[in-house]
Amino acid sequence: MRVIFTGGGTGGHIYPIMAIIDRLKQQKIASNDEILFVGTKKGLEAKIVPAAGVNFTTIDIQGFNRKHLLKNFTTVNLFIKATKRAKKILTAFKPDVVVGTGGYVSGALVYAAAKMHIPTMIHESNSVVGVANKFLGHYVDKICYTFDDAATQFAEKEKLVKTGNPRSQQILNLHSPQIDLQKELQLNPKISTVLVFGGSRGALAINRVMLKSLMKLKNKPYQIIWVTGTFYFAKVKEKLQNIEYGDNIKILSYIQNMPALLPEMACVVSRSGATSIAEFTALGVPAILIPSPNVTHNHQMKNALDLEKAGAALVISEADLNPNSFISSIDHILLDEKYATEMSAASKKLGVPDAADEVIKVMQEISR
Repeated sequence: MRVIFTGGGTGGHIYPIMAIIDRLKQQKIASNDEILFVGTKKGLEAKIVPAAGVNFTTIDIQGFNRKHLLKNFTTVNLFIKATKRAKKILTAFKPDVVVGTGGYVSGALVYAAAKMHIPTMIHESNSVVGVANKFLGHYVDKICYTFDDAATQFAEKEKLVKTGNPRSQQILNLHSPQIDLQKELQLNPKISTVLVFGGSRGALAINRVMLKSLMKLKNKPYQIIWVTGTFYFAKVKEKLQNIEYGDNIKILSYIQNMPALLPEMACVVSRSGATSIAEFTALGVPAILIPSPNVTHNHQMKNALDLEKAGAALVISEADLNPNSFISSIDHILLDEKYATEMSAASKKLGVPDAADEVIKVMQEISR
């Protein structure tokens, strides 16, 4: 099977594709030469995809500007040019199916493929459907989704297929040896551990509440791995010179192999991007979610509230985030074994262990 994947800008658009690609290769459905990822030069995909050894090419495009409408003349012009470039890529590669996960680059490529009568499908990993996917829903053959709320936002009900997020299956199938907490991080493997993580660069609000909470956390009967993110690590270290904190708190800038650490965690504190949610629901790890307010259509809050409604997470908005709400939420999970067990079970119900296989099944059904 020859496949073109497209999506860009954020990890939520990229990691589901990488999970599908891994599974296609494992099952020998498509070789590396039969797979092409189309993204942008500026997006996160330009680093992640080539580094993984996946064939990669780019299209020049930009999103609509809601504040400066006159700039959208350039956007429309770029979209027209991007569609022409997409048609050249499609003609040269001759895919059996084209799969988009969101981002403006997918809008141009999947639209062009549909107009050329090439089988097309999209995958929506968030609760709130992105602009590109909402536009493409009119043209594609199938729409795969993760959250039930996303399905309500598409008018094309006959195209919908609930698959879950392919990243869930990838996490479950990873065979990396788990991180030895005692040997590698000098922590006690016999007590519960919380992971506080704001993304690879970090999250200012999460780092601030951790700094304010250190004095109260040092006497807790659990331990914390605080990953500040690479952008904030030096600033956090500087502030720590005037703060005493306990041996039960380990502070790192970044963790290279997060999937190897997650199975050891009793609880995760994080943002609520689709990729993060797919990772800890796959393993059934209870979560405290602090959604980023700086995302399109506030979709992280919607993702988080869906998990909270299912009993798999506690949600704290940035407006309500303070040491009391933060620490009491951790205590609620780690100091109540029955509650933690119920949360873990609810989380596992949301993780789809064969999500990548389900997406591939749809790809095979519509491919020419």
